[in-house]
Amino acid sequence: MIVTTTDGVPGREVASSVGVVAGEAILGVNIFRDLFAGITDILGGRSGGYQKALREARDHAMRDMEEEASRLGADAVVGVDIDYEAVDTQKGAMLMVSCNGTAVTLR
Repeated sequence: MIVTTTDGVPGREVASSVGVVAGEAILGVNIFRDLFAGITDILGGRSGGYQKALREARDHAMRDMEEEASRLGADAVVGVDIDYEAVDTQKGAMLMVSCNGTAVTLR
């Protein structure tokens, strides 16, 4: 499956649009990762735990979006947008990633 943020695929022509597709992932962030991220925030630097969690959430959301496009018979997803959101709950932090785009067939 070809996935791109552009409105087309270089060297290919879009034959038809088969619909908007999306994928979402929400991951809990455990207390140890929160603790180490807090220390990193105080001392400065990058938070490896959060970066890994965001990467995993993005990968899950992208995979879900691609699977939906595949079920519709698409060859590609164009115009992909990825959004990130941190959600605080009474039980801790959650990371939410959503991906959406247009599923298309190519000539």
